[in-house]
Amino acid sequence: MAARPLAGLLRCPACGGSFAEADSGLRCQACTRFVPVVNGIPRFVPADNYAANFGFQWNRFRRTQLDSHSGVPVSRDRFLRETGWTADRLAGTLVLDVGCGAGRFAEIALALGATVVAVDYSSAVDACRANLPTARLHVVQADIYALPFAPETFDSVYSLGVIQHTPDVERAVKALVPPLKAGGEIVVDVYRKHWKGWLHPRMWLRPFTTRMDAGRLFRMVEGATPGLLAVSNAIGAIPAVGPQLRRLVPVANHSGLLPLSSAQIEEWAILDTYDWLAPAYDQPQTAETLLRWLVEAGVIDVEVFKADHLTARGYKAADDARRH
Repeated sequence: MAARPLAGLLRCPACGGSFAEADSGLRCQACTRFVPVVNGIPRFVPADNYAANFGFQWNRFRRTQLDSHSGVPVSRDRFLRETGWTADRLAGTLVLDVGCGAGRFAEIALALGATVVAVDYSSAVDACRANLPTARLHVVQADIYALPFAPETFDSVYSLGVIQHTPDVERAVKALVPPLKAGGEIVVDVYRKHWKGWLHPRMWLRPFTTRMDAGRLFRMVEGATPGLLAVSNAIGAIPAVGPQLRRLVPVANHSGLLPLSSAQIEEWAILDTYDWLAPAYDQPQTAETLLRWLVEAGVIDVEVFKADHLTARGYKAADDARRH
């Protein structure tokens, strides 16, 4: 597929009108709404919003989770596990990545031959654009609840590692379906809701950390991580019970889980521990709830399974199937 101009893919989320280029931005041809374009990225939302912490972390750790930077296929393996997609499936197709962050999964979709439109609510879009300078990537800063695309635009849609951090998870899941073509596949994951989740350190720290200034919280996480990793590793070495007990230490320790160097383990620990503690919202879901939402949104053949997180995938029904 030849790269399509981004303006031709966009629709006004307020009225559905198409956009024309204007000085320093885009203007809706129906309602005249103006959308600024900054650094080549249309900005449908204000810079200050509930996802500001994500913009901070992804611009700070712009390349950390890119396979091209780490040298190991961590993101590729997760993408393939959760989507089941191959190059034969994606080559030449138009794919929507919602909650792109710095572009770790967009990089994989691009490598599999897709043209990708990557959306994020935060300034992480700047990191994504800087990381992946290709004509087959379009980047948009927009709200998941008001995605600026015409219905049935995309061949596939995915959102990985994001939905649980939105204010209304049900509404977010259902918002992914309208831009998808009939017969197109959707893949979404969330944190799994389970009683064991209440034992996770983030659950008893978040009431305090979500009230903190993002910069102060980051400095605390950065300073504490080396020591917490040492404690976690020491506990993890206890025969039989160690691997379970180390989960009570409030640090994201990937030692023995991901094929990363010691320096990368520390960098990923800072990033992921901050990611536990900083988001304004953290709302795990059950398999039953995720299945119900997708079916209600017109998705068929839904499969829900536990991979890295609780993952669901299925196909958008054709109009005649949705009427029955």
